[in-house]
Amino acid sequence: MRLVEADAVLALNSLPLIGPNNFHNLLATFGSCAGVFEAGGETLKNVAGVGPKTAEQIIACKPPERAKQERKLAKRENVRIISFLDEDYPKALRASHPPPPVLYVAGELRDEDAIAVAVVGTRTPTPYGKIMGENFSATLAKRGFVVVSGLARGIDSTAHRAAIEAGGRTIAVVGTGLDVCYPPENGDLMRKITRHGAVVSQFPFGTEPDRQNFPIRNRTISGLSLGVLVVEAGDKSGTLITAYGALEEGREVFAIPGRADSSKSVGCHKLIQKGAKLVMSPDDVVSEFPPEIQALVKRPESAVKADLSKEARDLLSLLGENERHVDFLIGELKLPSSVVLGILLELELKGIVRQLPGKYFALLR
Repeated sequence: MRLVEADAVLALNSLPLIGPNNFHNLLATFGSCAGVFEAGGETLKNVAGVGPKTAEQIIACKPPERAKQERKLAKRENVRIISFLDEDYPKALRASHPPPPVLYVAGELRDEDAIAVAVVGTRTPTPYGKIMGENFSATLAKRGFVVVSGLARGIDSTAHRAAIEAGGRTIAVVGTGLDVCYPPENGDLMRKITRHGAVVSQFPFGTEPDRQNFPIRNRTISGLSLGVLVVEAGDKSGTLITAYGALEEGREVFAIPGRADSSKSVGCHKLIQKGAKLVMSPDDVVSEFPPEIQALVKRPESAVKADLSKEARDLLSLLGENERHVDFLIGELKLPSSVVLGILLELELKGIVRQLPGKYFALLR
């Protein structure tokens, strides 16, 4: 019986020695993934990048059984499998070289995710880097960009959390199977991201964190994005792989400058020297995109505030940089509590103010 191509794609992608480059080399050589499994060992060994061990893995694989197992695990984990053969495979990622053959998706990918910016950086940010990561991610999310990052410690986690807290969407691209959480302390964040976007992997179930997986993952981060914003990165940071991948794909690269003597900003400064856009505010990021993209994003917060009533603007001035209790706001504004609560609700719905425990309120940045 002829091997079903969808099964062959899933099975070939699941083999440990088959990365995106080998996958597409084999596909180009044999015309289909089913054809790869029908080829003999000697023929396989002659394909660029395929040696005896990889050929042995292909010959030993039983594609229908391997594909069935992956789909069974996907159902158990509530994960959707999308291959590059499917119409709903992300268009931006399909245009990357080489595109991941298979995506495992926890959560939901939407058409609006095409308007995405990757926010990446060091796993050990300075306080300055953390603040910049939060501010840029939250503002871009509020303006309608989907924030893409890698669920790693440091800037990545900061970017995901800030986007969610701003009421936006975020996509995490991981270097493990979706049944493996890395780093392990990000389990709660991973689950939260599935409710406010998606967690995506190109690796089969059971894949443990391995150093060689993360550069592959980084190229997928840039492939899903219109541009990459580097917040802080050292001279040898893996973050730079994401940025260089974006440059190779002809996508925008942005870098936030830091102190000239900061080891955490050396990577950003070198990117700027190579032509990355130096950005000092989220508006600097937005301004680099073509008019058709700018037309899809929301107005800056300052423009939203200009449409507010005098009472709402007065309330915002009282918040300033501080958290304020509702009783303080009522007393200072000298307005009925029902009016103040109504203004606060309006500001929450506009994504300008957030409520904290104990009926405290603060600006959402």
